[in-house]
Amino acid sequence: MPIERTAFKELRKSKLRHFKNISTKTEIRTLIKNFEKLATGNKPDEAKKALNIVISKVDKAASKGVLKSNTASRKIARLMKKLSSLKKT
Repeated sequence: MPIERTAFKELRKSKLRHFKNISTKTEIRTLIKNFEKLATGNKPDEAKKALNIVISKVDKAASKGVLKSNTASRKIARLMKKLSSLKKT
């Protein structure tokens, strides 16, 4: 356990950050699953709207440091690829 008061405060802050990061990641995963469900259901218009929401959340998480920037870029690229393959068929 921490000894100084400032260390206790840092511990509290890190726990809060931890739970916020987890909730953000969970929200992103849920949004991605919703997008994939729409993509497999052959609903390109709705999938595109869902993808825009996913991209904004992923970018925001990357800018806040919740996700690494390369991870965010990779996720977005893969989702865009799914959407483009959906439009071709």
